[in-house]
Amino acid sequence: MPLRPSTMKQSGAALGAVLIAIAMRPGLARAKAYTFELNIQDTVITLVEGQKFHTFAFNGQVPGPLIHVKEGDDVTVKVTNLTTLNHTIHWHGLLQKGTWQMDGVPGVTQPAIDPGNTFTYHFKAEPAGTYWYHCHVNVNEHVSMRGMWGPFIIDPARPTPLEKKVTRDYVLMMGAWPSKWAMKPGYGGIPGDVEDYFTINGKSYPETQPIRVKKGDVIRLRLFATADVPHSLHIHGHVFLIAFKDGHPLPQPIEADTVLLGPGERYDLILVADNPGRWMVHDHIDTHTTNAGKPMGGVMTIIEYDGVERSDDWYDWKDKKFVPDFYYEESLKKPYGMYESAAFKGQPAQ
Repeated sequence: MPLRPSTMKQSGAALGAVLIAIAMRPGLARAKAYTFELNIQDTVITLVEGQKFHTFAFNGQVPGPLIHVKEGDDVTVKVTNLTTLNHTIHWHGLLQKGTWQMDGVPGVTQPAIDPGNTFTYHFKAEPAGTYWYHCHVNVNEHVSMRGMWGPFIIDPARPTPLEKKVTRDYVLMMGAWPSKWAMKPGYGGIPGDVEDYFTINGKSYPETQPIRVKKGDVIRLRLFATADVPHSLHIHGHVFLIAFKDGHPLPQPIEADTVLLGPGERYDLILVADNPGRWMVHDHIDTHTTNAGKPMGGVMTIIEYDGVERSDDWYDWKDKKFVPDFYYEESLKKPYGMYESAAFKGQPAQ
């Protein structure tokens, strides 16, 4: 469907102002330009054990596609709304200096994107760090319980000495889901809701995937709290560094084995793989490690070292089929761009 004249006029005027602002900035010739397309689609995903949830998914997946660029790059994102409700995208943590019209807040920086319409965002990727994008219409429902979020990673022009040591990079986006509203889009996200499913990258244990490492790896775990509940992530067998908060390097990283995230927060952990074994990673808010009250579920995964046998009969994941790129660990090795993952794809809603 074409844009309505009013939407086209506002989107075009905003984009024109942004292009002028970006063109006047020094150093533009050194930046690379990227154009991406995101469609918002009614999509049904499975959290665990047949528990389905109707989402408003970016390109049919939860989390949405990884956007990975470098600090200072020029980014254009064309967003088309294929659902029956209004949406926008807020680029959470990006400063939008000179491009405030691209901040994605309906009624403040733009009109909401009506069903069938397209809005084009254009901005500079700054500052460097771990960020995310999400809807800013009815965030209580669309973000907190309909999966409208994805990672936005901006590599620094000048990496810190600690970042230069990293050999493996992982994205973990934690979510919470009240099954009462699972198949009732347009409802939920209200006071009194009871979240009874909890996920990492849209899946609950045991349908999450292992984090597979080699002894000597220096791994970076990028943690996101996407819903309206906190998470307290604990890693067995290791001490890690809390090195980045909301994308920004901490001047004095903190040694810890547990980190608390409030809604919307991100923490980057740096962990040296120096203790071979199989090690649990789990939310220490204990109700978040259940699936509808059933224990050994929710926000849980396992660090598996190469060379450590996985054949014990009693091991939960003895015969588990490994799904690569569940943490975007393979996509983050690729050249800059936007990457989807088959691990996150749902089915079109009927």
